[in-house]
Amino acid sequence: GNANGNGTTWCIAKPSTSQEKLDDIIEFCCTQKGVDCGVIQAGGNCYLPPNKISDASVVMNIFYKLNGKLGFTCDFNRTGLIVTQDPSVGNCIYPA
Repeated sequence: GNANGNGTTWCIAKPSTSQEKLDDIIEFCCTQKGVDCGVIQAGGNCYLPPNKISDASVVMNIFYKLNGKLGFTCDFNRTGLIVTQDPSVGNCIYPA
């Protein structure tokens, strides 16, 4: 990704997050209004099995963006991390 000077932020999962917590985060985010989890399912641009950290980060970022990009909307029981470098990879674009 590219660093940027315009204050844009993204929300990703901390690398230390357990698989169990990642599952919980994915389940939570995918039940929230406006979060399209098709992007991390088979055929989606961010479908990278078995990379759960990627899946969780993608949906956490969507949730974060939908909810005004406030600090607490990237907390997820202290498993979220706000970053200033675009975490997008290839066709898997993280909306800013």
